[in-house]
Amino acid sequence: MDRVLDAAATGPRYLQLPEIADMFVTALRAGDLEFHRYDLHAFVVMANHVHLLVTPRVVATQWLGPLKGFTAHAANKMLGLHGKPFWQDESYDHLVRTGEEYRRIRSYIERNPVKAGVVACASEFRWSSARTAA
Repeated sequence: MDRVLDAAATGPRYLQLPEIADMFVTALRAGDLEFHRYDLHAFVVMANHVHLLVTPRVVATQWLGPLKGFTAHAANKMLGLHGKPFWQDESYDHLVRTGEEYRRIRSYIERNPVKAGVVACASEFRWSSARTAA
């Protein structure tokens, strides 16, 4: 599934628009730093999907729902779309059980643009925690 998403060959690719990706990253950071809904460890905003590594401070309905709702509304406003879903209904979540698993997932997320052939080095990708960590 990740290979299909990384290819971004089908479906909307609204997240590749800089103003939408920037808005999402700003909202994502606000959920951590301003609203304290989660601790944000790693992220990447690809053309048609997002990867996040967070430690929630509240249940998912209190952080993921508001994040998706706010960003969908803002993105649709930027795109001039009304009444259309922006995000898919489902999301995939996984409980991280060990430090090694955490490191593997963080690396996977931050290297996603490299694997997709978008950049040569993870720190070059503007919408990634790898850039802010470099």
